[in-house]
Parts: sequence; structure tokens; C-alpha cells
Amino acid sequence: MTTTPSTTRPAHTTAWRNAVFATFALNGLGAATWAIRIPSIRDQLELSTSFVGYLILGVSIGSIVGLVLASHVIQWIGGRRTIAAMLLVCALALVGIGLGTSVLGSFGVVVAAMAAYGFGSAICDVAMNVEGAAVEKVIGRTLMPLFHASWSAGMVVGTTIGTALVFAHVDIAVHTIGMAALLLVGALLAPRAIPRVATHADTGEAVAHVSFRDRMAIWLEPRTLAIGLIALGMAFTEGSANDWLALGMVDDRGLENGQGAALFTVFTAAMMVGRIAGGPLIDRFGRVVVLWITGAAAAVGVALVIFVPVIPVAVVGIVLWGVGASLGFPIAMSAAADDPARAAARVSAVATLGYCAFLVGPPLIGLVGEHVGILNALLIVFVLIVLATLAAPAARPPRGARGRAAASEPAASESRG
Repeated sequence: MTTTPSTTRPAHTTAWRNAVFATFALNGLGAATWAIRIPSIRDQLELSTSFVGYLILGVSIGSIVGLVLASHVIQWIGGRRTIAAMLLVCALALVGIGLGTSVLGSFGVVVAAMAAYGFGSAICDVAMNVEGAAVEKVIGRTLMPLFHASWSAGMVVGTTIGTALVFAHVDIAVHTIGMAALLLVGALLAPRAIPRVATHADTGEAVAHVSFRDRMAIWLEPRTLAIGLIALGMAFTEGSANDWLALGMVDDRGLENGQGAALFTVFTAAMMVGRIAGGPLIDRFGRVVVLWITGAAAAVGVALVIFVPVIPVAVVGIVLWGVGASLGFPIAMSAAADDPARAAARVSAVATLGYCAFLVGPPLIGLVGEHVGILNALLIVFVLIVLATLAAPAARPPRGARGRAAASEPAASESRG
């Protein structure tokens, strides 16, 4: 969903940008709320490692369903209404996770609630990335890493709150209901500044309706699939930390639940720092070079966490892991949205491929981790980092791409003088 500078006053553009920032932060806050409580949910429901994987699989299945439908929902009701409705779904799902764990003690209820969370979060994710790409083009500089930094900031706030509540032995239901209330307020307030009508950022003309057939045909585009591989590898890199880092440090390194949660908070903080610093680096060096450098950092970081059983070294590895994983997904989202006319469909397709990591990853790492340990199972992440890094050239903007995408790669901007 985009709005042209000629029809949007600067104050409205600023409000639109801030609304996108707020949406990213709320999405990150919600994700942190359940992720930080995985060890506690495991303990209260008395789950094995493989069953924790199946629990997280609920989020993954809901996410895949949501991503498949996302571009169609955005086309039907618009980004503004999509974001409001899906934040509401996420809030209700958090309530279900908390009550299902501490009041009902029901694995089935928690799985259903996590699936509902994944569904709402995934559709909201596509909508907010489409809006972010549109704002990026209107303002004329790389903003997507900053939007994703806002998501990481929401994660940092959420994990910090969650860590404190874990140490204080606060009930999971109290925690999730409190966070759900914040998401509900955000659902009512944040989308108000998002434009109702979609127009091209460079011409001011209304974005044409993209047919169902055209939206599905995007799945056959080689560049879109290659960008999807970048998203898949880096989403797996990020998501494996969200799902397994705290539990891996508890089970394989002998830390307490609170200490594992604290190390996960270090990871989310490193992600946030990488995304704050990423925009200027992308503008200067281009998407491809940045993907190569950050991919190498992530690979080294994951290797340190897996192979070095010394906690201070693991902390260094976690920082490299977080910084290295920070820019892959936002770069993939910007690359998918290079053509505003089909941004929603391409972002949806790339995000769907990325979220396949969340579908395959949790049970795969859980099942492998049952036999070799969670941290050793993270070697799968290392392999995917390498594959995503090798696919980096696909993120280079196509020749003649419009808006910010055309200026985001030095090789594509020589004519600017």
C-alpha cells in the first residue's frame, strides 16, 4: 500500500512512517512474549524437547496459512484494516497461550492459540513490510532495516519484561494478558495514520488491481524465488535463536531459565543494533555486499555458540549471530518490493518462503536435538546461512527499478553522477 508525496503532506508522511514503526514494535513485543516463555511452558506442561518443537510448529503452521492468504487479504481490505485486525488476533492468541498453560494446562489449547498467533502475526508482517517499503520509496532513503530494528526493539522490551517476570516467578497468564492489553491498544491507535488509498510513490496514480492469477504467477519468477531463499535462510537463522537459544543454553550449557532468557535478550539487542546501523551501510555499499558480510558474521557466531562451551565466548558468538542475522530479512523485503505495483504479492511470496523456515525448523531442530543436543542441531542453521549468503546477488535491484530500490546498490546508481 503506497501513497505519493504529491498527495501526502509531509506531516501525514511522518505520521505514516511512525505508524509503521509502531506496528513493527508491537509485532516484536508480541513475539517476545511467547518466545521468552518457552522454557516455562515446557516445564509447566512437562514437554519433551521434540514436543516443544511440535508446540512451536503450531505458530509455524498458522504463519504459513496467514502468509499464503496475506496478499489477498491486503488486496481485499487494505493495509490499514489488515494491520488493525491482525494485531487484535495476536492479542487474543496471547491470552489463549497464557490461560492454556497456567489455568487449563492443555497442550492442545496452547498449540491452537500459538497457531492463531502465527496466523495473525504473519499477515500483519506482510502488511507492515508492504507499508514500510512504500514509506521507504516516498521518503527516498533506506528505512527497512530501521523498521525491522523497531521490531527488534519491541523484542528487546518484550524479552526484558519477560526475563524480569521469569525471575520474579510471575504466572504466565498474568504476563500474556498484560502484553495482550498493550497489543489491543496498539491495534486501535497505530493504523489510524496509515493511508486508506494505494497509489504509486513516483507517479501518484492509483495502484491497479492485481488479479488472483497474477498474484499466484509471481511464484514462478526466478528472482522472487532466489530472494525467497535469502529470506528463508536468514529467517531460519533468526527464528532458531528465537525458538531454541534460551532452551539450548539451559539444557546443553547447564544455565538456569532466567540466565537462558538473559542470553536471548542479548541476541535481540544485537539484532536491534545491527538493524539501526544497517540502513547507511546498505546505501553506501549496496544490498549484496552487506548480505555477504553479515552472512559471514552470522556463520561465525553460530559456530562459536555450538562448538565453544565457554559462556563469555558464547556471548560473543550470540552477538555476532544477532548482528549477522539482522539485515537479511529486511533486505529481502525491500528487494521483493522493488516494483510497487506487485509489492504485496511479491512480499507475501518471499515472506512465505522465509517462514517455511519456521514451519520446518522447529520440529527438525527439536527432533535432531533430541539425539545430539539442541546446540549441535543448530549446525542446520549454519548450512542455511551459507546458502542464503550465496543467493545474495538476487537482492540487487533490477536495471531501471524505481524509487529507493534503484539507489540502494552502488552498481546501479552510477548515472546519478
